[in-house]
Amino acid sequence: MRYQLHYWPGIQGRGEFVRLALEDAGAAYASKPPEDRYRAFAPPYLKAGRLVIAQTANILFYLGPRLGLAPKSEARRLWLHQQQLTIADWITEVHDTHHPIGSGLYYEEQKREAKRRTEDFRRNRLPKFLSYFEDDAGGFSYVDLSLFQMIEGLRYAFPVTMRRLEPRYGKLVAIHDRVARRPGISRYLSSGRRIAFNQHGIFRHYPELDR
Repeated sequence: MRYQLHYWPGIQGRGEFVRLALEDAGAAYASKPPEDRYRAFAPPYLKAGRLVIAQTANILFYLGPRLGLAPKSEARRLWLHQQQLTIADWITEVHDTHHPIGSGLYYEEQKREAKRRTEDFRRNRLPKFLSYFEDDAGGFSYVDLSLFQMIEGLRYAFPVTMRRLEPRYGKLVAIHDRVARRPGISRYLSSGRRIAFNQHGIFRHYPELDR
C-alpha cells in the first residue's frame, strides 16, 4: 500500500513520529499538506486506502503491526499504545515550555510565563519522563523510534540541560543511538526528506530557557 501522510510542510512536529516509522520500514508514502475535506481535528492524519486515521498515537497503533514495528500479542500492542500516549503527553509539555499561555500568542508575549514553566519542566517534569522510559527500555518497536525523536528534539531545544541529564539515562541514549544506526533511519537522516529543527515546530531553542 502507498500511504499519504498529511501534515504541515516545513516543520517536523507530530508528523515526524509517523515519518520515522514509515522511513524505518521503507514504506511507500507521500507527504501532503492538510486538506479540509477530511474530518480530522488537526494533522497529522494518514490516508491508507479508504481509511483516514488521525492522531499520532492512533496512526502508529494502526501502522505498527503492518510495518513490523509492533508484536502480534494484543497485550503488548496495547502496552505500546499506552507508551505512545504517554509520549504524546510529554510532547505537549515540551510545547508548553515556550507557549504556556496559548498557541495564539507569540512567544515574546509570554516569555515571563515561559521561563517559569520551563524551570519546572527542566527540574521536575523532564527527569520524570526520562526516568519512566529509562525503566521501560525493552524490545524494538515504533515507541523506540518516537523516543529517538524525543531525545533529538530535546537536544535541540535544551542542549545545556540534556548534557547535564543524559549521563543518568544510559538506556535511553543507547536506544537513540541504535535507532540512528538503523538502515532506513540512517538514510532518512542524511536525506533531504528530513526537515531540520526550527523555531516553528514543537521543539524550539530559546537560550534563555535552557540553563
